[in-house]
Amino acid sequence: PAAEGLQHWDYQQDETTVAGSLVGAPVRHVAGDLHVTGAAEYTDDIPVAPNHTFAHPVFSTKAYAKIVSIDSTQAEKIPGVIGWFNQNSIPSGGSNDYGVAAIADEKVFASDTVECVGQLIGLVVADTPAAARDAAQLVKVEYRELPGAVLSIQDAIAASSFLAPTEGKVLSRGDPIEEALSRCDHVLEGEMRLAGQEHFYLETQSTTVIPHEAGRELEVISSTQNPTKTQGVIAHVLGMSSSRIKCSVRRLGGGFGGKETRNIYLSAAVAVAAKITGLPVRISLSRDDDMGTSGIRHPYYGRYRVGFSTDGQIQAVDHEIFSNGGHTQDLSWPSLERAMFHTDNAYHIPHFRVKARACKTNLPSNTAFRGFGGPQGMMMMETVVEHVARHSRIPPHVIRRQNLYLEGQQTHYGMSILDGGKLERCITQAMDEFSPTGYEAAVEQVGVFNSQHKHRKRGIAAIPVKFGMSFTASFMNQASALVHVYQDGTVLVNHGGTEMGQGLHTKMCQIAATAFEIPLSKVYVENTSTDKCANTSPTAASVSADMNGAAVLNACNLLLERLAPIRASMPGALFPEVTNAAFFQRVDLTAHGHYKTEGVGFDFATMEGKPFHYFSYGCAVSEVEIDCLTGDYHILRSNPVSYTHLRAHETPEHLVCRLLLEKKKKKKKNKNKRKERKKEE
Repeated sequence: PAAEGLQHWDYQQDETTVAGSLVGAPVRHVAGDLHVTGAAEYTDDIPVAPNHTFAHPVFSTKAYAKIVSIDSTQAEKIPGVIGWFNQNSIPSGGSNDYGVAAIADEKVFASDTVECVGQLIGLVVADTPAAARDAAQLVKVEYRELPGAVLSIQDAIAASSFLAPTEGKVLSRGDPIEEALSRCDHVLEGEMRLAGQEHFYLETQSTTVIPHEAGRELEVISSTQNPTKTQGVIAHVLGMSSSRIKCSVRRLGGGFGGKETRNIYLSAAVAVAAKITGLPVRISLSRDDDMGTSGIRHPYYGRYRVGFSTDGQIQAVDHEIFSNGGHTQDLSWPSLERAMFHTDNAYHIPHFRVKARACKTNLPSNTAFRGFGGPQGMMMMETVVEHVARHSRIPPHVIRRQNLYLEGQQTHYGMSILDGGKLERCITQAMDEFSPTGYEAAVEQVGVFNSQHKHRKRGIAAIPVKFGMSFTASFMNQASALVHVYQDGTVLVNHGGTEMGQGLHTKMCQIAATAFEIPLSKVYVENTSTDKCANTSPTAASVSADMNGAAVLNACNLLLERLAPIRASMPGALFPEVTNAAFFQRVDLTAHGHYKTEGVGFDFATMEGKPFHYFSYGCAVSEVEIDCLTGDYHILRSNPVSYTHLRAHETPEHLVCRLLLEKKKKKKKNKNKRKERKKEE
């Protein structure tokens, strides 16, 4: 059936409105016109210089094998081919080994062994894409396959093939789990398997590297969510300092986590070729190569035991979860840690334990994906809830509601729920709005449909969500911004986040426009670049607007402090008049802003700390239909409701609105005082 949807918001002004309510307003994406007309520039759209060259990869065709020999002779005879680059091409002082997390277990180019199909062996560089592609097909790689390839989680468990720490990690609260389960009215056991998911961003992995100053500087233009990590790894691989590598990105054609780290090996390989040849080199993977090599959402396997009372109150849960990490660490453990934090989902379980291990398999490294382990952890708990509901013959939504977190209760990692009422409000509103006749009636209608159709079935569910907002690695919870104000009153913003269609740059414009009380059209965000904002965190974890927005606001406030005396001396002056006067009074109109999320961090050794700054809450009530013969399915209707709330801390959007309100109140108060003085005179 044709899909349709409605979005409602309560906002009366438009994007040209001067002053303070632009933050949170439903304005158009600042580059929306470019997107819909095809004029938006992506990495592979950069104009080709006369000496530009093109790279094509040669990937492994074996899952686990020794490389006996590589013969590139025929490839290098193709007209236009400039060279073949592999592990032997790494410059002196550089390294073929690197890591994106704590352990350097990745290789730019495979050395003597390949550990998965799709591991990069080398690059052919030529003066045209066609020549590079044709030559790459002529590179002959001879393998000797090795025994013991591990291709699934079950294979890894049987072979004890795990990524370090191989013993895994544990989180727990309450009484010892065996003791707690023994006291329950009912105890059930079960398993859950969750497959992976392809990112399927529209723009494949793409990188252009341009050498400058005889190779002493490199400009890297990459489709990456993580410019700083890309810059750092390239510097490490080439034996150069990070200050000589500039990594920038205008926008990404989608990322979803797939470009947080999996672009890096490719960018580093292209940088090796550019460094050696002294020529600009670009690569843009084909869809087949991208999907076959870049990793996916981590598949999961879980085992659980759950103890509960006859009335459906869940009292104890014991989870054991395994993720399929692929052949290197990548972000498998950070993702798995977040899964551990989310195996309770939205429910308070007095006695709780979760054990986790990351499996090492002979597959491309799996990586970040929207939710970053959170959805897999939540799915574990929702499987438990459904099992309890079936056994108890109590509707699942009743089980969910009676086990929701309440105000003041603590999670299994010791973080207090300061706004638990949001969960109940979300699920109530989502259910009430789902059907004019009520949720219960909708459930009955689904039952009637299923009784009348043998091969097509419908299902309905109300699923609440509690999602932790922060990077779980505390040092990553920081951001920076650079804000320039020009004489004509226009503003240029640079920040550490990357734009990938989610509207991050638009939000930064809204924050700056609100702070300076100028039209949105007077603010422009330039491309993200490590020479403007250094040492940045990746655009990930759903906190980029929070952190970069706070950094932008910090820079704007510094500028406002400098402009305050001039504004005071020019009552009624427009912003361009103030900034022009500031220039002639030698006021610095550039400011660097920084933000760090206070009070976050968690130690797995002591099981103490606060991993998240706050929680985002939501609930979706959805009805789906599936063809039991083909697997074809349709979402018939869905009603999502979400709330984001901070009690002890504020998001940048809340902060800007509060500061703006205080500013207006102060202006009104000063205006009233002036009126009173005039009356007295």
